[in-house]
Order: sequence, then C-alpha cells, then structure tokens
Amino acid sequence: MCLLLAAYYRTSSATLMADTANAFLASLTPEQRERAVFKFEDEERFFWHFIPSSDIPRRYQRPRKGLPLSEMQPHQKHLAQALLTAGLSQIGAIKATTIMSLEEVLKNLEKDTVGRRDPEKYFFSIFGTPTRDGTWGYRIEGHHLSLHFTVVKGKAIGAPTFLGANPAEVREGPRKGLRTLAREEDLARDLLAALTPEQKKVAIVSPKAYPDILTEASRKAALEGQPSGLPVSKMTQKQKEMLNRLLDEYVNNVPEDLAKIRRDQIAKAGSKIYFAWAGVEQRGGPHYYRIQTPTFLVEYDNTQNGANHIHSVWRDFEGDFGLDLLKQHYETSHNRQ
Repeated sequence: MCLLLAAYYRTSSATLMADTANAFLASLTPEQRERAVFKFEDEERFFWHFIPSSDIPRRYQRPRKGLPLSEMQPHQKHLAQALLTAGLSQIGAIKATTIMSLEEVLKNLEKDTVGRRDPEKYFFSIFGTPTRDGTWGYRIEGHHLSLHFTVVKGKAIGAPTFLGANPAEVREGPRKGLRTLAREEDLARDLLAALTPEQKKVAIVSPKAYPDILTEASRKAALEGQPSGLPVSKMTQKQKEMLNRLLDEYVNNVPEDLAKIRRDQIAKAGSKIYFAWAGVEQRGGPHYYRIQTPTFLVEYDNTQNGANHIHSVWRDFEGDFGLDLLKQHYETSHNRQ
C-alpha cells in the first residue's frame, strides 16, 4: 500500500539526493570514504574540469580527487549510478551514461593501451553530510562530464552542468551513427536557419568559431562586455518558440523541481535573452553558440577533431555551486540574529 501511495507523491530532488548519497556512503569502506568525502567548506568543491582524468595531473599538478568507479565493487557502482540519476532527469541520465560509454569508442579509435580512455575513470565526491534538509553537495566528474549539485536547507540546485561528446557522431564501428548530443546541435541549427539575412548579421558575432567554450572551467562564469547576438525581442513568435525548444534541451537535463528553477530564470529574463552564433553555418564545419541572460548562460562549441567534438554547459552567473542559495541563507540567518 505504501508503494502504491508513493506513486502519487513526487519526492523532492533534495530528499532523493540525500537518500541515495547515504546509501552510497554506507556501502564504502573507511579507506574509500576517505577518498570520497570532503568538508562542505573545502575549496575542492569548486574545482571542476572536463578533460580526461589522466590529464589533470599534467595541467594542475594534482590528481582528480574523489572515488572513481574503477575502485568500486559491483554493488557500489550500482549505488553510484543511483546517485548519478538522482540529480538528473531520465533524458539527462541517458546523455550522461552515453557520454561515459564513449570512452570505449575513443579507446578503440585511438588504440589506447595506457588507460587514458576508460569508462570507469569517473569520480564521485561528497561535500558535507547528506541530509534531507541540511546543507551539503556532491560532484560527479570525468572526461566530458562534470555535474555539480548543492543542497541548501533542503533546496537543491544543479550547476554548473557540463556535458560533452567525442566523437559527437560515431562514424565507424558497431556504434556508427550514434550522436549523443544531437538535439543540442540540430535545434540551434534550426533556429539559425530560420533567421532572416538581417537577423543573421546580428546573431553571427564571428565568422570563426571559438576554439572552446569561453567560460572554460572557470570557478565563476563571466563574459566580457555587454551581451552580444540577437535579442529575443527581435525574433518572430516562431523563432522564439524555436529558441525555447533549444533551451528546453538544457533545462530538461535535470529533475523537474530543478528544471522549474531554470524555467523561472528564463521567464524572469524576459526580453533580455540573446542568441549568438560563431563559425560557419554549414553542417559539418566548426561552430559555436551561446544563449546569454542576466542570470544564466548556455554555451556550446563544436570545433575540435574536425568539428566532431562537442562541449556544452549550463552555468549560473551567481548560482553556480549553490552560491546564491548560500548567500540568501546566510543573510536570512544574520537578519534573524
């Protein structure tokens, strides 16, 4: 009867995250917990990058921290998978697990024999003590996947959210034709194609695509100067609907209550939404786009490996790592005192 009743009530993401995090932690040995758990205040919580784990030491003179799947027992991997899906929607979880599986494709393409490409080099980190109404967070990270979730007094937020794909399209082998982030490209192309020549003069901010997303793996998202590109106020109703479909592709990577936060940001932005494109218009060439508002930023880039290598990210200018929620919490607590 309880299971039947549960179907009528949607569990909040914060509750689901806490329950799955605690189940995962309970499965670990003391040595594994030492690798996986950090204080919430630890600066490590703000570290992130989407390059291969084997490349982290060369770039940062430190390893990627956390507990990797490769050092987990089978039952622990299942619980880690549950923690991954707790912070994502169904479609987001499909994207994330497919991204991880592309490491096997790269391993074969590059004839990797040293373990640089490994679908189990994804690291799980817990910051603080997971509780349903407390303040804590967790990170899941490896090549082309960097997911950050923060819970502040029972309210969850997921940002930054980085998803990448290499190859963007598998062009040989048994998985030929697979496009992990296909809609991220196709919906943007549909919008660009729907613009008039005059609109394109505003929307296309550079004839050459940038070599990567501009914010890269910065701790705080920031772009220089005023927003550029075509403002939504200069779009037709049909074009606005196409832009919304593109935004939905990023909004719907996270569970419904987290997606609602993103939709509220879009609604609040109103006419202050800008779509910018850089690079060639033709399919198959290097290209980049972004969607910028006062509160959040979407960036997408496909230039590497013959324009068959995608980087995409959702970032909150003030809310990455839950900083806006923490600020509100501290201000409220201070005022009460």
